[in-house]
Amino acid sequence: MAPLTHTVDPLETVEDSALVQLVYVSSITLSTRLKASIFDEVEGHARDYNEQHGITGTLCYGNGHFLQCIEGEKSNVLALQKRIFADSRHKNVQVLLLQVIDQRSFADWRMRLLFLERWLWSPATKKQAMQLSPFLPFAPHGWTSKRTEQFLQIIKTFDSPPHIKAAGITYNALGNMFRHIAAPHQAFLIVQGFLSMLLVVALILLYL
Repeated sequence: MAPLTHTVDPLETVEDSALVQLVYVSSITLSTRLKASIFDEVEGHARDYNEQHGITGTLCYGNGHFLQCIEGEKSNVLALQKRIFADSRHKNVQVLLLQVIDQRSFADWRMRLLFLERWLWSPATKKQAMQLSPFLPFAPHGWTSKRTEQFLQIIKTFDSPPHIKAAGITYNALGNMFRHIAAPHQAFLIVQGFLSMLLVVALILLYL
């Protein structure tokens, strides 16, 4: 089945107390990428709000994209959906899954944050997350419902979610900014050129 749109039509005849699952993807805005604390803020706010409203799930980030799985009663999930979709920190929002479920897939996760930036993972994390290779580099827009469910089945078995330090996020944000300005190889040349210029300035100052 192809990705859904913003519509909630599949749940129109479902009772408000029914347990449902919503999975959506979006792209982080350029200005938000440069703010490393954004991930701590999102995770912190999500934990507080979700605990009060019986929401569980997981929030994944990689390659400039979010994928979030939200599980809870229909009324609470759809209310949260409106809040999330109105958030200006991301764009290109697309619903991949919206369905009634018998039980939660992430009942004990409390919306833990999962980073899908393989080059920043620890060796232990890389070993655990080898199953994610078919889904990397992370580009979830356009995933079918089947592919989305396969991805969720893998990540829900992780003992601990792959994570990175805030500094790593900052470096990655700068890399993403360069990619918006120039191609990857050009970004490398820009960085190398800048470092060479600093070296020349340092040598000039040394011999003055």
